[in-house]
Amino acid sequence: MLFTTSATEKSFEINHLVVAGWTARDHKTVQIHIDELAEIGVAPPSTVPLYYRASNLLLTQDKRVEVVGSDSSGEVEPLIIKQNGTFWLGIGSDHTDRDLEGHSVALSKQVCPKPVAKMLWAFEEVKEHLDQLEMQSWVDEGEGWTLYQTGTLAAIRPLTELIEKADLQDNSAMLCGTFAAIGGVRRTPKFRMSLHDPVLNRTIETEYQTIELPAVK
Repeated sequence: MLFTTSATEKSFEINHLVVAGWTARDHKTVQIHIDELAEIGVAPPSTVPLYYRASNLLLTQDKRVEVVGSDSSGEVEPLIIKQNGTFWLGIGSDHTDRDLEGHSVALSKQVCPKPVAKMLWAFEEVKEHLDQLEMQSWVDEGEGWTLYQTGTLAAIRPLTELIEKADLQDNSAMLCGTFAAIGGVRRTPKFRMSLHDPVLNRTIETEYQTIELPAVK
């Protein structure tokens, strides 16, 4: 995949994808997210955090992605990529099939594309002020953009900790968890997300639209 870094456009080979779940730093926040998903039939995790493996083929930079049915939604998450021993930071959406999630969280993640922004920052450039980075998402449900998620990375377990526990190898990518949805988890036909660095005054942002395929029985 081609990404724009601070220096140039760079090609990244990604052979492995990990989706880290239940990564809120505060236990009460984790429980809120568990309760939130329990309302739509999702069983609690066996351990916290939990690392799900998913196909690397799910990663995409397309602005239009196809999903089956109308019960899927996006979640903005930090994206870590490791290549040649160097870590990079971006954002992506852990788009998930909410209907299937009640049966299996792992499968619900595996069946949906994972849209990612085309820009990456060198991890070393933000490592000392990660908790100050601001992450947000918006949804358009037909009446314009509405704030869906907002917070700083201080609400998520330290990315250095997640990286260490995931034991990421070269040519790997990891989505690192998210915030609770304002108004509850729901279908997101149009999704916008951003990661803002107030220290270096720069922003990564992207948006995408889902094309819903019929769930033929």
